[in-house]
Amino acid sequence: MFFAQISLYLVLTAGALAHSVCQLPIPSVPYASGIPSWKSSDYVCQGPADVYVVEPSEGKGLGVFALQDLDIGDIVMREAPILKIDPPDYVKGTGYPMAQVTELVRKEFETLSPDAQAEVMSLTYHATVHEEATMDKIGIIFRTNAYNTDEQIGLFPKIARINHSCRPNTSYYWSKKLNKRVVYASRPIKKGEEFFVSYISLLSTQEERQRHLDRYGFKCTCSACAASLALKRASDARRVEINQAFLDFEPQLTLAVPETASARRQARKNAQASSQLAELVEEEGLADYYAKAYRVAAISYARIEEWQPATIFANKGYKLKHMEDPESAWTAEMYELTSSFIKSWENQLRNQSAQYAP
Repeated sequence: MFFAQISLYLVLTAGALAHSVCQLPIPSVPYASGIPSWKSSDYVCQGPADVYVVEPSEGKGLGVFALQDLDIGDIVMREAPILKIDPPDYVKGTGYPMAQVTELVRKEFETLSPDAQAEVMSLTYHATVHEEATMDKIGIIFRTNAYNTDEQIGLFPKIARINHSCRPNTSYYWSKKLNKRVVYASRPIKKGEEFFVSYISLLSTQEERQRHLDRYGFKCTCSACAASLALKRASDARRVEINQAFLDFEPQLTLAVPETASARRQARKNAQASSQLAELVEEEGLADYYAKAYRVAAISYARIEEWQPATIFANKGYKLKHMEDPESAWTAEMYELTSSFIKSWENQLRNQSAQYAP
């Protein structure tokens, strides 16, 4: 009976894959005229019948809001890039050369239909006065709104409407098979609640995060950034600790069992620390990092041959990655770890039972 219960860890239910198509209220005219202002109170984009709507968000221009309650894993959007480029070489310290990026984007932009061009040009952007005067607007829009898609960079006009939070309620990934970026709920979301994603890495202090967000031209007022000074300091401390823990664990993520007594003692300490890491990530509400923390804990407990927690953490990571992208390499790895740890756990239980057999 107990072995049957263990096998249930591998029984998973994928999230619902509701396809989302949003018809933006853009007329069939060249993008230079007739574009609805994103500041307009009647600028509303109706998404699929029961998933989302784009409408004004107080202090943020436009936002994307839930039209129904969503569970973890429910799809919010799946969108193909309206245009994408093979970027020039990345320059450390300055990023991609904007002149070259703009030239590539302009070339792709000119191939779009008038409706598609209007959709692109209606996106919000941030630029200095000098940039406004000297740069092609299409390059600035792309810089503000584009996402990486493996080796390329793509622009997703509907996903670009989702605002930022340092404690987001959705996550996203690039599906090479679908040629789409997929946004899904990373925690339960109530009807009427605004969807948020993260534009930046979240494992830094509020001050550092705001510096990264300055290039988008807004001050973050999410629950993490608008909290009291004491709560912000506590949150900052957790995020810095989480980031350092990931760095410290990285060279130790091997399944090799330590051979010396001192190495085994250290491995046991690491396993305890890995549980604390997972708790910290959960406490901070950083859903994008849950699976990473669970993987660290799973491997850390496997190294000391504590197969029950190793299996539980591996399966938690597997369920999250399977929900996100069933065909990803990370999903496959977590499946293999879970399967292997279950077998080791079963063998461990059999050996323990044999020791007490009459």
